[in-house]
Amino acid sequence: MPDQQPPAIRQLFAYPFRIFFLSLAILALLAIPLWLLLVTGKTSLPLALPGLLWHQHEMLFGFLSAAIAGFLLTAVCVWTQTERTHGWRLALLWGVWLLGRLTMVFGAELPLGLVQAINLAFLPLVMVDAGLRIWRARQQRQLMILVVLGLLWLMQFGFISQHHPVFIQGALLLTLTLISIIGGRITPAFSKGWLKQQGRDPEAIRSWPLLDLTVIINLLLVLVTVLLESHSGLLGALAASAAVLTLVRMIGWRGWLVRAEPLLWILHLSILWVPVSLALLAAQSFLHWPATVWSHAAGAGAMASLILGVIARVALGHTGRPLRLPRGMVLAFIAIHLAALIRVLTAAGLLPWHPGIGLATVLWTLAFALLLFRYGGILARPRPDGRSG
Repeated sequence: MPDQQPPAIRQLFAYPFRIFFLSLAILALLAIPLWLLLVTGKTSLPLALPGLLWHQHEMLFGFLSAAIAGFLLTAVCVWTQTERTHGWRLALLWGVWLLGRLTMVFGAELPLGLVQAINLAFLPLVMVDAGLRIWRARQQRQLMILVVLGLLWLMQFGFISQHHPVFIQGALLLTLTLISIIGGRITPAFSKGWLKQQGRDPEAIRSWPLLDLTVIINLLLVLVTVLLESHSGLLGALAASAAVLTLVRMIGWRGWLVRAEPLLWILHLSILWVPVSLALLAAQSFLHWPATVWSHAAGAGAMASLILGVIARVALGHTGRPLRLPRGMVLAFIAIHLAALIRVLTAAGLLPWHPGIGLATVLWTLAFALLLFRYGGILARPRPDGRSG
């Protein structure tokens, strides 16, 4: 960024995780309360899509896409030992993301094709940035992430052009797949590192590459079945098997061994929503439960809580700060999981709709308000050791 920019602005555009993590926290803090006001008729806005479709799109292709950009564009530079995207290039990329959010909120009078084009531009730009680095470094291991992101973009294209709910379900399954790939790498690795620091046996945590691959393949088979709109026993069986295999995988990680460290148990607890979501999807197939039950377990549970947990750790590590959770963030972790639980129970009809969605919104807002309060300064300030990051 130009030298005349305020130091905090320059710092925010020094690394992708800084501006995108801050932005998604602000979006989360605004979008869900706004959705509550819209759905209860307390306010109205010139949205580019009908209210429910706007809510679904912004959570998956606004909130999630910012998390993907912040994490991936930072991590890929470490993986490939390349210079990160920063300065004006990062500002332009962020501007595309921000313009997408603004056109979705205020774009009712804009040509729909323009709104679609702006919103569909972001993920491909992220994929090109990450993909070129991965290709040049010949890191074939990372290509699966790009494949999943490409499929996620196809779900966005299908949803924004056809407004069909099957594409949201597909996007949620791809989100669970991303969690299984990336979360399946960092969670056992971080846990092993912590156990070693504590003088305990890191080999107590186990991973099985064949099982990891089987889980991913199973999830992709569930995706295909959902996209074919098959609500037969095949979908239920595939979802149930993916739930069981994911749970077996997590048992090998032995999350209870790191229960004393909030920066780690939040990762294990968040990923636990993946088998829960898949089990609820199986229940939808076998018992005809509403799709909103499993979709909120996947979105508010697995996706949002893991994003919160990853930001809490990554923002500390990449800004050169000790891996000690700031005061109040344990409350944020508890709040996001309670918000997800209450939202799922409300979708299942086990809690009254108005009190349920209201309480879930309050807890969600509390979680991201605490994140913004505790991490806003960390993201906007230089590293204390004077290094870039």
